Amino acid sequence: MPSPSIPNEPLVDQFVQAFEDASKARVSHARQFDVPFERTGGARRLDLLLRVDSPHEDLYLAVEMIREGYPRDVRNAVWQLEEYRLASPHGSQVVPVVLAEHLSTGARESLRERNVAYFDTSGSLYLNHGQWLIHIERAGKPAPPRRASSLFTGAREQVVHALLQSKQAWVSGQEVAKSAETSTYTVSLTMQELERLEWVESQGIGRNLRRRLAQPGKLLDAWSEAWRKRKESRTRWYMYTHNPDNLLLAITNKLHRTKLSGWAFTGTAAANVIAPLLTSVDTAEVIVPLGHAERYADTLELKQADKGSNVVLVERSGASLLFCQEHPEFPSCFASPFIQYLDLLDGRGRNKELAAHVREFILKI
Repeated sequence: MPSPSIPNEPLVDQFVQAFEDASKARVSHARQFDVPFERTGGARRLDLLLRVDSPHEDLYLAVEMIREGYPRDVRNAVWQLEEYRLASPHGSQVVPVVLAEHLSTGARESLRERNVAYFDTSGSLYLNHGQWLIHIERAGKPAPPRRASSLFTGAREQVVHALLQSKQAWVSGQEVAKSAETSTYTVSLTMQELERLEWVESQGIGRNLRRRLAQPGKLLDAWSEAWRKRKESRTRWYMYTHNPDNLLLAITNKLHRTKLSGWAFTGTAAANVIAPLLTSVDTAEVIVPLGHAERYADTLELKQADKGSNVVLVERSGASLLFCQEHPEFPSCFASPFIQYLDLLDGRGRNKELAAHVREFILKI
């Protein structure tokens, strides 16, 4: 079966022309596509083999072609090239090369670190072998933006939350799955996409594979953008209290007496407890399980109020209820600081200012 890369001969033509212009050497017209070779793991195929005629030595350019190159993609290509080099009779004359329509900055850095040549359609070209050193860096058209919105739904959103909670520590897939309360399969798929976005980096292989969050700010910003677009059930209520400053405590006492679980404070009042900034807050937001707003309203003896409300019940599941915690001065269940931060991005009152305060002093991102 022909390699999927074979039809992209225009890319090969661009590479050959750029290499010949920079090196003054000539590449043989004979191009060997889909080159078979044997390794201990079985039969394999190299995308393309080119021979370079030069006064110094003949070189063999072993080429793997990919459409878009991000760090994880190029690692797979480099592994294939190394397998070919070990199997090739040409030995030290083999120069591994990655060709792509687009190579990210991280991918280029990764290839240079491994001394693997590369070329993409921007005209960027790198090759370092013996007496040869070519390094041309050019800015090309940005790659089409990768869609990250699917990362912030369902179990994948739980993985994102757990990863942010890990504070950039090196973690295994099983560790993330346990803290995210989801499967290792979901963790693997999510991590692969985050790595392609260059927000996560990895080390090791197999059971020793560990990953860490390299760009927490970018991940949190992307989650914030998706968060503002979500639709959810939010109902507004009124609860009578003798002292409005004790609203959170009054809600907590009633819910504790009935032993209801699966709820957490979020929004302005909660954030102002963990990161005091505002002099007073008169509304409490409470995350409750999906479909249970009426039950919680009855328990709290709330009255529905479109105007003059002081309690908002938000129906949610999944990531919003991970990593809930108690505050030392409040025996109440608080949503994680990440959820509280996201809930402050609604543009109301001084929430923007409070969100920045939480991000700087609590999240430290």
